[in-house]
Amino acid sequence: MSVRATARITAALDGRGVTSLPVLRGDGPLALRRTRATTGSGTRGTVVGAMSAPLGGDRLAIETRVGDRARLTVDCAAATVALPGLGGEPATYGIELSAGERAELRWLPEQLVSAHGSVLHMTTRVQLAATARLVLREEQILGRHGEGTGTLVSHLTVHLTVHRAGRPLIDQQLAYGPGAPGGWGGAAVLGGHRAVGQLLVVEPAFDEKRPDARLLGETAVLTPLAGPAVLVTAVAPDARLLRGVLDQALDELLGAQEE
Repeated sequence: MSVRATARITAALDGRGVTSLPVLRGDGPLALRRTRATTGSGTRGTVVGAMSAPLGGDRLAIETRVGDRARLTVDCAAATVALPGLGGEPATYGIELSAGERAELRWLPEQLVSAHGSVLHMTTRVQLAATARLVLREEQILGRHGEGTGTLVSHLTVHLTVHRAGRPLIDQQLAYGPGAPGGWGGAAVLGGHRAVGQLLVVEPAFDEKRPDARLLGETAVLTPLAGPAVLVTAVAPDARLLRGVLDQALDELLGAQEE
């Protein structure tokens, strides 16, 4: 039997200027916990899987809103594994994120593993105020150890409101596995690698000076976008090496802002 579940997180400043979580409500397999923050006045919420999901036919969603000047990090306790269902239906996973003026959102989930036989359509939509900051990481692992990948379609859209007249900062779709356009595993795309990820950093200061486009090692690239943002795209043989590349890129980008 398929599951329909929506989890909601709202972060806002309280009367002391500290970020609180007036809404932290999990649903079905998407349990939420407040966990110890690692930065100043910010707070952190962690997604804790309460059951195996998404299975074929499941409809899951997470809605996260960060109010003006609030600071929130959202992470996960473990990787998410997309599994096949009994009826062969695709599962969907929708993520809706928004951040207000001078807000900061760090969306740092663990890896999404596309198990053999699964079909998952994942959509991430982000709305940012002109002065909002965003760090968004996505990592996909194509198949568990010793098996082929399932079908994974991932769509990411980020809009900057007002400052960019509501036009997209980035709008892209990636597809892998059976049924995806041919060539996704070839030399021009994954080159035989099983782990693929991206890191998007939106920083208002990039309006004045953005990092230059460059290679990061042999299998990653940093690309400035047409707006105050950069995108790091990487492939790797496994999840550990992929995370290392993205973590190093994030440290460099954040370190450059602190100098």
